[in-house]
Amino acid sequence: MPIYEFICNKCQRKASFFVRSFNPPQNPVCPACGSSKLDRCISGFAYHRTTKDVWEQSGPASAIPKDPDYYKDPRNIGRWTEKRLKDLGVDMDSEEYRDTFSGVKESIAAAREGEMPKPLKDLL
Repeated sequence: MPIYEFICNKCQRKASFFVRSFNPPQNPVCPACGSSKLDRCISGFAYHRTTKDVWEQSGPASAIPKDPDYYKDPRNIGRWTEKRLKDLGVDMDSEEYRDTFSGVKESIAAAREGEMPKPLKDLL
């Protein structure tokens, strides 16, 4: 069941109408000003990518990402952190580092689920 969007010619506000069929509403009325002079507009849409697609498009983990929005995706932050610690020879699961990195591991796990990590000072 689609949602049709219209722009009011009088007040210039966008109005959305949920419709139970695939035909646009016959006589839509602006909920803000009550005008019936509305023009249909093109609605935005979402495009979802899999984690695999995100990683393939961002290149190898060792490369510096070219996309400035790369680190806006928390999954990439977690991925880079794990890669960097591994490059430095740090095994977060070893007994030597277990207590030191417990907060970091939780933050990486949260990032993999899409949650932005807390600032580093909050983890220490």
